[in-house]
Amino acid sequence: QVQLVESGGGLVQAGGSLRLSCAASGRHFSTYAMAWFRQAPGKEREFVSAISWSGGSTRYADSVKGRFTISRDNAKNTVYLQMNGLIPEDTAVYYCAAGVALNTVGSGDNNYWGQGTQVTVSS
Repeated sequence: QVQLVESGGGLVQAGGSLRLSCAASGRHFSTYAMAWFRQAPGKEREFVSAISWSGGSTRYADSVKGRFTISRDNAKNTVYLQMNGLIPEDTAVYYCAAGVALNTVGSGDNNYWGQGTQVTVSS
């Protein structure tokens, strides 16, 4: 069982930066692939970024490549999402997920989810 708590959201102007954190409690955090998803009002939840259990592999949605960076600190049971060059289209609730593998985390069953943190980017 893993519990996830996101933080770091807020209101920022376009072009600004935010760093989201996802703190995990429970056992075996370092064995899970981790991911960030987001959901804008009236839209489906969408994949943003994922990182392997070791941190050695990452993947990103095309919409955030070059602007967002995912990282993790297994000693602190925390995964981060550094968001630079924010645009209004990034406005959403951002969710952290823990799952079995880099390419499947957040899809199907056997995932853990946080409650989300709101990110609002003003133009």
